[in-house]
Amino acid sequence: MWAGMIHLRARAVMPRQVSYRAFRMPRSGGRLLEYPACRSFIIGVLMQASSRAIVSSQQGPHQDLMRRVQRARDSEWQRPPAEHTRLAFAEAARWLEAQCRPLILDAGCGVGLSTRRLAERHPDHAVIGVDRSELRLSRDHGPLPDNARLVRADLVDFWRLARAAGWRPARHYLLYPNPYPKSTQLKKRWHGHPVFPSLLALGGVLELRSNWAIYVEEFAFGVEVLLGIEGEIASFTPGVTFMTPFERKYGESGQTLWRYRVDLAPSLPNGEPAR
Repeated sequence: MWAGMIHLRARAVMPRQVSYRAFRMPRSGGRLLEYPACRSFIIGVLMQASSRAIVSSQQGPHQDLMRRVQRARDSEWQRPPAEHTRLAFAEAARWLEAQCRPLILDAGCGVGLSTRRLAERHPDHAVIGVDRSELRLSRDHGPLPDNARLVRADLVDFWRLARAAGWRPARHYLLYPNPYPKSTQLKKRWHGHPVFPSLLALGGVLELRSNWAIYVEEFAFGVEVLLGIEGEIASFTPGVTFMTPFERKYGESGQTLWRYRVDLAPSLPNGEPAR
């Protein structure tokens, strides 16, 4: 598996470079923004221009990754969850119980667009989107479907509480997490963080998406180290409907998008069914 992964980054497509100066208008031209078509076009191009490929000194998986993953496995994180996240989790748990449907967890949902998309695609599931930013969650992306809920909480604590409560999501999404590309930031990436074992212990079909191949490779390696399960990594092209604003920005700027999928059900004790 790893021999093939080494060459993933070589196939990545660099984004097109677009200059902001090309769209500087004279003062009298400001009225163009009054027309929806012009405004949408200009905003769209500026989004492309602001989406640059990730630059990092790393040329492959971090040399300290194995140690970080093993350390998280062999030690127990003692910090108690924050009270505001405890309260948010309790409310989410009551809502989930009333739903009486299998759970889909949208971890780090940002503005909640992906939570809405998942709820529409899976009307027979209850979808919970979690993000720590009240500002992001308050963005207007239309009404929430009845089978969706947005939760403001610290994701690290939320995962730990979900594990303690025995949650078993049928699907678990990590869509474009902050890659923290500096080599000194490994411990901030989810697979380098002490919470990684709790994240995986929830089970279900886990899907990670990113525009940085190294992040996906490292995450997959961490799963293999902890659980001995090999998932699937592949580049992909989003359809007409983008899952997140980041996915749209990266895709329209010509960057290669990567997807990692792994079924963690075999790792659950006693073959427990997904909840």
